[in-house]
Amino acid sequence: MDQINKNNRERWNALARANVEYTRPFLDFTIEDALRYVYRHNMLKAVDGKRVLCLASGGGQDSVAFGLLGADVTVYDLSDVQLERDRQGAAHHNLKVATIHGDMRDLSGLPADDFDIVWQPYSINFVPEVNSVIRGVARILRPGGIYYLQFANPFVQNVDDEAWNGSAYPLNGTYRDGEDLSVYFPHWDVDQPDGTRIQLESPHEFRHTLGTMMNTLVRYEFSFLGLWEWMKRDDTPVPGSWAHFTQIAPPWFDSFWQRKEI
Repeated sequence: MDQINKNNRERWNALARANVEYTRPFLDFTIEDALRYVYRHNMLKAVDGKRVLCLASGGGQDSVAFGLLGADVTVYDLSDVQLERDRQGAAHHNLKVATIHGDMRDLSGLPADDFDIVWQPYSINFVPEVNSVIRGVARILRPGGIYYLQFANPFVQNVDDEAWNGSAYPLNGTYRDGEDLSVYFPHWDVDQPDGTRIQLESPHEFRHTLGTMMNTLVRYEFSFLGLWEWMKRDDTPVPGSWAHFTQIAPPWFDSFWQRKEI
């Protein structure tokens, strides 16, 4: 475990204890909620009985959604606290979910050709390089299996969503692969149930250029199925608001890939 890994483990544990949005288990989720969540973009078919790896997606959200639809779920995550949230969500819904503590860059402990679906929401940008992650996914995913991968829009990744100047969100910095962007945003503000806000150290977060992402996936013989820009729905977003920012500069991409069939 390198220093970046150690720091990110500590920082995500702290964020989870502070109940940042991505670490709150889906305790009130229904099957209808799960259907909308899992079958986004109409890319997956029935997941009942499928072997699903929720990769670096601890927190009791993705695992609950797949579990409610009958999938055989394993969660692999760096944060001890987030894995505990998965166990909490599973217990609440009476689901069987396996949890494994580990670094997404090292999937060597998992069997080859073992999963039908690898589901990786926004997390790959918390490691400095993507090759080891995607190589590992290609090994553990069955031929014909589906890889859902959400990653940062690298063109706007270090644009401050609070930097609206009345006409634009100015671009900052240069477009460099592997740059640690946490130097620009050293803290996360986390709202608390009592209305207060606490400030915690940001995890290390890295830019991976679009060329790096696409070319690495193709190198490991993944076929591209589709890509969608993530935006917050709002018909009349207020300029300078988060919804407005996402509609000007979508912060994340949802992508689906398929491992080459033998």
